[in-house]
Amino acid sequence: MKFPRTSKILSSRFDVAPFAAVFFALLIFLLLAALLPVPGLRMSLTPPTADDLPGVSGSVVAMAVDSQNRLYYDNEMKNESQLATSLRAAVSAAHKPLTLVIHADKAVSYDELAHIALLARAPGIGITNLLLATLPRLVDANDRP
Repeated sequence: MKFPRTSKILSSRFDVAPFAAVFFALLIFLLLAALLPVPGLRMSLTPPTADDLPGVSGSVVAMAVDSQNRLYYDNEMKNESQLATSLRAAVSAAHKPLTLVIHADKAVSYDELAHIALLARAPGIGITNLLLATLPRLVDANDRP
């Protein structure tokens, strides 16, 4: 038995207005999402100038210093006394000598880095190995074989 069909598929003209409205709503959403703050810490590390940077074979403790000389340890902002307490606890928990790896922003002065080094070498903490973390060297087009 044949049933009569009363509706025709896409018999009317294609209307662009609903698609344009959805497109512009999506565009506004993406533009507003780009303005939201991104969690984390903005740091610009200095790329290394030497090809043979030393590595670390033992246990490491990492910390960061941003451009406004704020200290970060274990993903928390710390002042100097809190950092010294945290480093002292890390040294006492470790069974081998530790290496302190400092992730410093490019704008951090040498005086601040020396102050952190002296803080790590203070009696009661005793971290004597310190390294500055750097980004790997970018490969130039002229360096390729």
